[in-house]
Amino acid sequence: MTAPRKTARDFHPKILEIFDGYVHGRVTKREFLAQAGRYTAAGVTGAMLLEQLSPNYAFAQQVDPEDSEIETMRISYPSPDGTAEMIDGLMAKPAGASGPLPAILVVHENRGLNPYIEDVVRRAAKAGYLALGPDGLSSLGGYPGTDEEGREMQRELDGGALMQDFFNAFEFLRDHEDSTGRVGVVGFCYGGGVCNALAVAYPDLAASAPFYGRQPEASEVPAIQAPLMIHYAGLDERINEGWAPYAEALEENGKQFSVHFYPDVNHGFHNDTTPRYDEDAALLAWERTINFFDEFVAQTA
Repeated sequence: MTAPRKTARDFHPKILEIFDGYVHGRVTKREFLAQAGRYTAAGVTGAMLLEQLSPNYAFAQQVDPEDSEIETMRISYPSPDGTAEMIDGLMAKPAGASGPLPAILVVHENRGLNPYIEDVVRRAAKAGYLALGPDGLSSLGGYPGTDEEGREMQRELDGGALMQDFFNAFEFLRDHEDSTGRVGVVGFCYGGGVCNALAVAYPDLAASAPFYGRQPEASEVPAIQAPLMIHYAGLDERINEGWAPYAEALEENGKQFSVHFYPDVNHGFHNDTTPRYDEDAALLAWERTINFFDEFVAQTA
Protein backbone atom coordinates (compact mmCIF):
# COMPACT_ATOMS: atom_id res chain seq x y z
CA MET A 1 0.00 0.00 0.00
CA THR A 2 1.41 3.40 -1.03
CA ALA A 3 1.94 5.88 1.78
CA PRO A 4 0.00 9.16 1.48
CA ARG A 5 1.80 11.79 -0.58
CA LYS A 6 3.44 14.52 1.48
CA THR A 7 3.69 18.05 0.07
CA ALA A 8 6.05 20.95 0.60
CA ARG A 9 3.53 22.42 3.04
CA ASP A 10 4.27 19.53 5.41
CA PHE A 11 7.83 20.79 5.93
CA HIS A 12 9.42 23.88 7.42
CA PRO A 13 10.78 26.03 4.55
CA LYS A 14 14.24 25.89 6.09
CA ILE A 15 14.18 22.08 5.85
CA LEU A 16 13.45 22.32 2.12
CA GLU A 17 16.32 24.79 1.74
CA ILE A 18 18.74 22.43 3.50
CA PHE A 19 17.45 19.51 1.45
CA ASP A 20 18.10 21.43 -1.76
CA GLY A 21 21.68 21.90 -0.58
CA TYR A 22 21.96 18.19 0.09
CA VAL A 23 20.67 17.02 -3.29
CA HIS A 24 22.97 19.46 -5.09
CA GLY A 25 26.10 18.52 -3.15
CA ARG A 26 26.50 21.69 -1.08
CA VAL A 27 25.50 19.91 2.15
CA THR A 28 26.62 16.43 3.18
CA LYS A 29 24.18 13.81 4.41
CA ARG A 30 25.56 14.20 7.95
CA GLU A 31 25.11 17.98 7.76
CA PHE A 32 21.55 17.58 6.50
CA LEU A 33 20.65 15.24 9.35
CA ALA A 34 22.12 17.63 11.92
CA GLN A 35 20.74 20.86 10.49
CA ALA A 36 17.27 19.67 9.52
CA GLY A 37 16.71 18.18 12.94
CA ARG A 38 16.57 21.68 14.39
CA TYR A 39 13.32 22.39 12.53
CA THR A 40 11.38 19.22 13.27
CA ALA A 41 8.56 18.45 15.62
CA ALA A 42 9.27 16.47 18.75
CA GLY A 43 10.13 12.87 18.02
CA VAL A 44 10.97 13.49 14.34
CA THR A 45 14.62 12.91 13.48
CA GLY A 46 16.69 14.13 10.55
CA ALA A 47 16.79 10.57 9.23
CA MET A 48 13.00 10.42 9.25
CA LEU A 49 12.86 13.71 7.36
CA LEU A 50 15.29 12.46 4.74
CA GLU A 51 13.15 9.39 4.17
CA GLN A 52 10.02 11.53 3.83
CA LEU A 53 11.72 13.86 1.33
CA SER A 54 13.26 11.11 -0.78
CA PRO A 55 11.52 10.01 -4.01
CA ASN A 56 8.63 7.59 -3.87
CA TYR A 57 8.47 6.04 -7.32
CA ALA A 58 5.02 4.65 -6.71
CA PHE A 59 3.94 8.17 -7.71
CA ALA A 60 6.10 8.30 -10.86
CA GLN A 61 3.85 6.59 -13.36
CA GLN A 62 1.55 8.89 -15.28
CA VAL A 63 1.97 6.73 -18.39
CA ASP A 64 2.02 2.95 -17.97
CA PRO A 65 5.11 1.34 -19.54
CA GLU A 66 2.69 -1.12 -21.19
CA ASP A 67 0.42 1.62 -22.56
CA SER A 68 -0.86 0.33 -25.91
CA GLU A 69 -0.69 3.81 -27.47
CA ILE A 70 3.12 3.93 -27.35
CA GLU A 71 6.09 1.73 -28.15
CA THR A 72 9.17 1.78 -25.91
CA MET A 73 12.60 0.31 -26.46
CA ARG A 74 16.00 0.30 -24.81
CA ILE A 75 18.63 1.66 -27.18
CA SER A 76 22.32 2.52 -27.20
CA TYR A 77 24.02 5.25 -29.21
CA PRO A 78 27.68 6.08 -29.86
CA SER A 79 29.17 8.91 -27.81
CA PRO A 80 32.55 10.05 -29.14
CA ASP A 81 34.52 11.99 -26.50
CA GLY A 82 31.85 11.24 -23.92
CA THR A 83 31.97 9.16 -20.77
CA ALA A 84 31.67 5.85 -22.67
CA GLU A 85 31.77 4.54 -26.23
CA MET A 86 28.06 3.76 -26.03
CA ILE A 87 25.35 5.41 -23.93
CA ASP A 88 22.12 3.64 -23.03
CA GLY A 89 18.71 5.22 -23.06
CA LEU A 90 14.95 4.78 -23.23
CA MET A 91 13.28 5.61 -26.53
CA ALA A 92 9.53 5.86 -27.02
CA LYS A 93 7.18 6.78 -29.84
CA PRO A 94 3.49 6.56 -30.70
CA ALA A 95 2.48 2.99 -31.48
CA GLY A 96 2.18 2.20 -35.16
CA ALA A 97 3.52 5.58 -36.25
CA SER A 98 4.33 5.66 -39.96
CA GLY A 99 6.90 8.03 -41.35
CA PRO A 100 9.39 10.18 -39.44
CA LEU A 101 8.31 12.02 -36.29
CA PRO A 102 9.33 15.27 -34.62
CA ALA A 103 11.59 14.44 -31.69
CA ILE A 104 12.13 15.41 -28.05
CA LEU A 105 15.30 14.82 -26.08
CA VAL A 106 14.59 14.46 -22.33
CA VAL A 107 17.54 15.23 -20.04
CA HIS A 108 17.56 13.97 -16.47
CA GLU A 109 18.51 15.68 -13.23
CA ASN A 110 21.81 15.05 -11.42
CA ARG A 111 21.02 11.39 -10.69
CA GLY A 112 20.62 9.39 -13.91
CA LEU A 113 17.68 8.01 -15.82
CA ASN A 114 15.33 7.30 -12.94
CA PRO A 115 11.66 6.20 -13.14
CA TYR A 116 10.41 9.81 -13.11
CA ILE A 117 12.44 10.77 -16.19
CA GLU A 118 11.50 7.53 -17.93
CA ASP A 119 7.87 8.51 -17.40
CA VAL A 120 8.51 11.94 -18.92
CA VAL A 121 9.90 10.15 -22.00
CA ARG A 122 6.66 8.18 -22.25
CA ARG A 123 4.61 11.37 -21.79
CA ALA A 124 6.44 12.92 -24.74
CA ALA A 125 5.65 9.86 -26.85
CA LYS A 126 1.98 10.07 -25.84
CA ALA A 127 2.04 13.64 -27.13
CA GLY A 128 3.08 12.39 -30.57
CA TYR A 129 6.87 12.60 -30.49
CA LEU A 130 9.84 10.32 -30.93
CA ALA A 131 11.39 10.72 -27.46
CA LEU A 132 14.77 9.77 -26.05
CA GLY A 133 15.93 9.81 -22.44
CA PRO A 134 19.68 9.03 -22.20
CA ASP A 135 21.20 7.64 -19.02
CA GLY A 136 24.23 9.75 -18.19
CA LEU A 137 25.35 7.06 -15.74
CA SER A 138 25.78 4.43 -18.48
CA SER A 139 29.56 4.35 -18.09
CA LEU A 140 29.10 3.39 -14.43
CA GLY A 141 26.51 0.71 -15.04
CA GLY A 142 23.45 2.93 -15.34
CA TYR A 143 20.95 4.32 -12.87
CA PRO A 144 21.52 2.30 -9.67
CA GLY A 145 17.97 2.18 -8.36
CA THR A 146 18.06 5.04 -5.85
CA ASP A 147 18.54 8.74 -6.40
CA GLU A 148 20.97 9.02 -3.51
CA GLU A 149 23.34 6.53 -5.16
CA GLY A 150 22.69 8.11 -8.56
CA ARG A 151 23.76 11.55 -7.34
CA GLU A 152 26.98 10.15 -5.92
CA MET A 153 27.71 8.37 -9.19
CA GLN A 154 27.05 11.43 -11.35
CA ARG A 155 29.49 13.45 -9.24
CA GLU A 156 32.21 10.96 -10.20
CA LEU A 157 31.90 11.76 -13.90
CA ASP A 158 33.85 14.35 -15.84
CA GLY A 159 31.44 17.21 -16.46
CA GLY A 160 32.64 17.97 -19.97
CA ALA A 161 32.45 14.33 -21.07
CA LEU A 162 28.97 13.98 -19.58
CA MET A 163 27.80 17.07 -21.45
CA GLN A 164 29.21 15.55 -24.63
CA ASP A 165 27.06 12.45 -24.02
CA PHE A 166 23.97 14.66 -24.26
CA PHE A 167 25.31 16.56 -27.26
CA ASN A 168 25.78 13.19 -28.96
CA ALA A 169 22.24 12.22 -27.95
CA PHE A 170 20.92 15.27 -29.77
CA GLU A 171 22.85 14.35 -32.91
CA PHE A 172 21.69 10.73 -32.68
CA LEU A 173 18.05 11.80 -32.37
CA ARG A 174 18.33 14.45 -35.08
CA ASP A 175 19.80 11.91 -37.53
CA HIS A 176 17.62 8.93 -36.52
CA GLU A 177 15.66 7.29 -39.33
CA ASP A 178 12.41 7.76 -37.40
CA SER A 179 13.06 11.48 -36.84
CA THR A 180 12.14 14.42 -39.05
CA GLY A 181 15.42 16.01 -37.95
CA ARG A 182 13.59 18.59 -35.88
CA VAL A 183 14.48 18.08 -32.21
CA GLY A 184 13.34 19.90 -29.12
CA VAL A 185 14.93 19.40 -25.71
CA VAL A 186 13.43 19.49 -22.24
CA GLY A 187 15.45 19.00 -19.07
CA PHE A 188 15.18 19.39 -15.34
CA CYS A 189 17.69 20.84 -12.85
CA TYR A 190 21.04 19.61 -14.27
CA GLY A 191 19.08 18.78 -17.42
CA GLY A 192 17.80 22.35 -17.60
CA GLY A 193 21.40 23.50 -17.78
CA VAL A 194 22.00 21.00 -20.58
CA CYS A 195 19.03 22.50 -22.46
CA ASN A 196 20.70 25.90 -22.32
CA ALA A 197 24.07 24.46 -23.34
CA LEU A 198 22.50 22.66 -26.32
CA ALA A 199 20.87 25.90 -27.45
CA VAL A 200 24.29 27.57 -27.42
CA ALA A 201 26.06 24.70 -29.19
CA TYR A 202 23.55 23.76 -31.93
CA PRO A 203 21.98 26.37 -34.20
CA ASP A 204 19.78 23.61 -35.67
CA LEU A 205 18.12 22.80 -32.34
CA ALA A 206 14.41 23.37 -32.98
CA ALA A 207 13.40 24.45 -29.46
CA SER A 208 14.61 24.32 -25.86
CA ALA A 209 12.54 24.14 -22.67
CA PRO A 210 14.77 24.22 -19.56
CA PHE A 211 13.18 23.67 -16.16
CA TYR A 212 15.04 25.48 -13.35
CA GLY A 213 18.38 25.05 -15.08
CA ARG A 214 21.75 26.78 -14.87
CA GLN A 215 21.99 29.68 -17.30
CA PRO A 216 24.78 30.10 -19.87
CA GLU A 217 27.24 32.96 -19.72
CA ALA A 218 26.03 36.20 -21.31
CA SER A 219 28.89 35.95 -23.82
CA GLU A 220 27.43 32.66 -25.09
CA VAL A 221 23.93 33.97 -25.75
CA PRO A 222 24.59 35.40 -29.25
CA ALA A 223 25.06 31.81 -30.50
CA ILE A 224 21.51 30.79 -29.52
CA GLN A 225 19.16 30.33 -32.48
CA ALA A 226 16.45 28.11 -30.97
CA PRO A 227 13.34 29.60 -29.37
CA LEU A 228 13.34 29.12 -25.61
CA MET A 229 10.59 28.46 -23.10
CA ILE A 230 12.11 28.82 -19.64
CA HIS A 231 10.47 27.55 -16.43
CA TYR A 232 11.44 28.67 -12.92
CA ALA A 233 10.14 27.87 -9.44
CA GLY A 234 9.19 31.00 -7.55
CA LEU A 235 10.96 29.93 -4.34
CA ASP A 236 14.16 28.78 -6.06
CA GLU A 237 16.49 31.63 -5.09
CA ARG A 238 19.64 29.67 -5.99
CA ILE A 239 18.75 29.27 -9.68
CA ASN A 240 16.63 32.38 -10.07
CA GLU A 241 19.49 34.72 -9.18
CA GLY A 242 21.01 33.92 -12.57
CA TRP A 243 17.90 34.94 -14.49
CA ALA A 244 18.36 38.73 -14.64
CA PRO A 245 21.70 38.70 -16.51
CA TYR A 246 20.45 35.91 -18.78
CA ALA A 247 17.27 37.85 -19.58
CA GLU A 248 19.28 40.99 -20.30
CA ALA A 249 21.56 39.11 -22.70
CA LEU A 250 18.62 37.45 -24.45
CA GLU A 251 16.88 40.78 -24.93
CA GLU A 252 20.00 42.61 -26.07
CA ASN A 253 20.63 39.94 -28.68
CA GLY A 254 17.05 39.80 -29.92
CA LYS A 255 16.48 36.16 -29.00
CA GLN A 256 13.05 34.51 -29.07
CA PHE A 257 12.11 33.44 -25.56
CA SER A 258 9.34 33.25 -23.01
CA VAL A 259 9.74 32.73 -19.27
CA HIS A 260 7.33 31.43 -16.65
CA PHE A 261 7.76 31.82 -12.91
CA TYR A 262 5.51 29.54 -10.85
CA PRO A 263 4.76 31.32 -7.55
CA ASP A 264 5.21 29.65 -4.18
CA VAL A 265 6.70 26.40 -5.52
CA ASN A 266 10.11 24.87 -4.98
CA HIS A 267 12.96 23.77 -7.20
CA GLY A 268 11.99 20.37 -8.57
CA PHE A 269 8.26 21.14 -8.65
CA HIS A 270 7.77 19.06 -11.80
CA ASN A 271 9.15 15.87 -10.21
CA ASP A 272 6.04 14.02 -9.05
CA THR A 273 7.93 11.60 -6.80
CA THR A 274 8.96 14.03 -4.04
CA PRO A 275 7.14 16.41 -1.67
CA ARG A 276 8.48 19.38 -3.66
CA TYR A 277 6.08 18.39 -6.46
CA ASP A 278 3.30 20.88 -7.15
CA GLU A 279 0.60 19.32 -9.30
CA ASP A 280 -0.97 22.54 -10.58
CA ALA A 281 2.36 24.08 -11.57
CA ALA A 282 3.70 20.83 -13.03
CA LEU A 283 0.66 20.18 -15.21
CA LEU A 284 0.55 23.78 -16.43
CA ALA A 285 4.28 23.79 -17.21
CA TRP A 286 4.05 20.51 -19.13
CA GLU A 287 1.01 21.68 -21.10
CA ARG A 288 2.87 24.86 -22.03
CA THR A 289 5.94 22.86 -23.01
CA ILE A 290 4.05 20.48 -25.31
CA ASN A 291 2.22 23.41 -26.93
CA PHE A 292 5.61 25.08 -27.42
CA PHE A 293 7.05 21.96 -29.05
CA ASP A 294 3.93 21.58 -31.19
CA GLU A 295 4.58 25.06 -32.54
CA PHE A 296 8.34 24.90 -33.08
CA VAL A 297 9.29 21.21 -33.35
CA ALA A 298 6.26 19.55 -34.95
CA GLN A 299 6.06 22.07 -37.75
CA THR A 300 7.21 20.73 -41.10
CA ALA A 301 8.42 23.94 -42.71
